[in-house]
Amino acid sequence: MTKDEFNKYAMNLYEFTEYPAVKYKILFSLFDVPYEDEKLIELRKDFLKSDIVEEMAQTQDIHGGWGKLRSKDYSVKAKIPTSQTGINRCLYIGLTIEDRDILFMVNEYLLSFLDGTNEEKLYDKNERANPWQMAEICNLIEAIQPNTPECDEIYNQWLYIANRAYESGEYSYEADRAAQHEVFFTREDRLVPMQSELLLKRRELLGPEIENAMLRHLGGLANQTGYFWDKIPSKLPEDFKNNKMRRWFHTFNYINQFQGSELYLKDAVDWLQEQIGENGLWDWGTQTKDPWGYFGYFSCNRHYQHNRVVDCTMEILSFLKKYLDNNS
Repeated sequence: MTKDEFNKYAMNLYEFTEYPAVKYKILFSLFDVPYEDEKLIELRKDFLKSDIVEEMAQTQDIHGGWGKLRSKDYSVKAKIPTSQTGINRCLYIGLTIEDRDILFMVNEYLLSFLDGTNEEKLYDKNERANPWQMAEICNLIEAIQPNTPECDEIYNQWLYIANRAYESGEYSYEADRAAQHEVFFTREDRLVPMQSELLLKRRELLGPEIENAMLRHLGGLANQTGYFWDKIPSKLPEDFKNNKMRRWFHTFNYINQFQGSELYLKDAVDWLQEQIGENGLWDWGTQTKDPWGYFGYFSCNRHYQHNRVVDCTMEILSFLKKYLDNNS
């Protein structure tokens, strides 16, 4: 896929919809229009007043989150089931910490976990829980405010572990275990999963050799056995309009975080391009509720025209944009 082809796909969606949140996302996140650009500044006024942003502001609690961080409270009926889901949705639609005060409050909420002032009790049933959750929190902080000093220690711990685990150019479980036991004072043979997403937030510190080793180990494993929903690029369905198609993107996006992801995703990208509709857009077909709190949608109004087409096309375009960036 070429950059010109991608630009054509993105422009098809831009011209298809009048919804400001979609247009803003296309310009800011897909076309990389600078934040200070006059056209983007003008469009941002409508974006920040749109229903999708207003919903995030109105449902955010006084602590800066949307309920518990990572476990759903089933006693509360909430459209946004966890704070992680809410934060990821804010990032997905294109909000930054400079826009209103939503992500500023989120950042303060997340930092309070690191300094111990947050009263929310995190999962603590085993010795892996704390380092795992602290890495997830720092991953979110780094997505909001890159190179946050409060995350330096946790990032450096995982950088040390990754360098030990992939020192030979291939993954070593024994080296990973030894490093985690040394850093976290754990004793179990079960390990905290390698925090690749956090490590790639400061890609320049990780280095291309370790990232390539991680791609071939973690990305290759996802390609062979699936990730999260057990859907793998090497066994794509014959019919794209499948009511569970969106769940494939957990695997696609997991592999696509690495530079060189073309190694495993080229066939998937070719296949996606073949499935584009006559109008130059994509359509999931009938959608199903994702039990983990799916956040990739662009209107709070279910009657918004062409919602399904917009949601599907935007998710594919977001995936293809990262694919191009990581395989230039």
